Amino acid sequence: MSDVPTALVRMADAGDLYISWRWTHDLAATGVGRVPRDQLDRALAALGAALPGPSPALGEALTTGALASYESELALAELLSRTLLPYGLAKHLYELYQRGVRPHLRIQPSPRTAQVPWELLAPDPGVRLVEIADLSLLAQASIAHAPGRPSRPWAATRRLPVVGVLDPRVPGFRADSALGSVLGRVGPDAPVARLVAAYTAEDRWRPAVADPVDAFRRTDLDREWLGTALREGASRLLYVGHVTAAAPTSGLSENAQLHLSCTAATTGFAPPLRSHRPLSARDLLLGTYGLDATDGSEGKVRARSGAECWPIPSRVALIACESGGDLRFVEALGLATAMIHGGAETVTAGRWTLPTDLAFHHLAGAAPTSRPLQEAIRAIDATHEADDAVAAHGAWQRDRLAAWRELRTVDHSPVLWGAFALISTVGAA
Repeated sequence: MSDVPTALVRMADAGDLYISWRWTHDLAATGVGRVPRDQLDRALAALGAALPGPSPALGEALTTGALASYESELALAELLSRTLLPYGLAKHLYELYQRGVRPHLRIQPSPRTAQVPWELLAPDPGVRLVEIADLSLLAQASIAHAPGRPSRPWAATRRLPVVGVLDPRVPGFRADSALGSVLGRVGPDAPVARLVAAYTAEDRWRPAVADPVDAFRRTDLDREWLGTALREGASRLLYVGHVTAAAPTSGLSENAQLHLSCTAATTGFAPPLRSHRPLSARDLLLGTYGLDATDGSEGKVRARSGAECWPIPSRVALIACESGGDLRFVEALGLATAMIHGGAETVTAGRWTLPTDLAFHHLAGAAPTSRPLQEAIRAIDATHEADDAVAAHGAWQRDRLAAWRELRTVDHSPVLWGAFALISTVGAA
């Protein structure tokens, strides 16, 4: 997207919200805006009331919340646009739109605005922001430009294997429990099974499987396996499962946890949950530094950094509830940030709780054949295979928006697809 007009939009919380922007193709095209705190509070409260969360809030979000019907979702999108899209920036976007130009907006939200679905903003009832611009989130400059950060350009690694962790079994948790199955029983004709089959035919899927359904609900996808698979070379990491986000009030974004098949006997920074030890962002950042790792014969072994233990590939999809939750912290050191720190150029992550296909069926009355989450997984996977992941992500969300406008059923609602943000370091400034 190097020849596409690009705007860098940055936000800062200081009681009121301050917004600045500059266009990279025209250094004189800059602007600053301010959103009064009371106005911001009202808009964010309306958004918060619409977002799915732990049960029973999930059922409300899928049935009576603002994201459950087209009319109420549009009203929310217009409120967010009036609040968060400065007039000067909107005017410049409209001028480009009139010329048939779709620019790239690179947004660095403040912690308070981290859950805003920027793509949905409606500067006009018939126009959404994603229709007049491609959008991505800026990674923190201190992370993107950190000394010694590994470089794994997509162009150089794109034909390497795809490492997939799909709904791993978490020790100590049944399929119907809090850390149970995300996808349910996967048959050979399921969208996600067809995804695995396509990569298997090219010998690009890890773990290698003879039958695509064997890629799901595995018990051997722990941190040791993941590290080995990544060190053997990977173009991408596709994770579908559970994330436990750190509470923003804790100030400890590095405590965000990725749930693999690790047992409690596994060495790591996170405390065990029953017979399971999660892989935390702190693990991914620090590796074994600070842990009492021994080899059983010669005492302590050499500590390894997180980048040595888990060399993160160019593109990472974290399809899990609040997997991008570290953006809600002033010091963002959660899972998405850890992936970028470890070498990722592009990370797709969730802004809020993701409804499963089962939730759509049981709580919202969606058709039994509807598979919104599985279809979203396939679509995000395809965007990560594209030359330009940002443009592909925007095209997918425009397609979803068109279906939402036309069909207006909850399984097409942005309650799911609007949750996904793409964080990019490509061309970071």
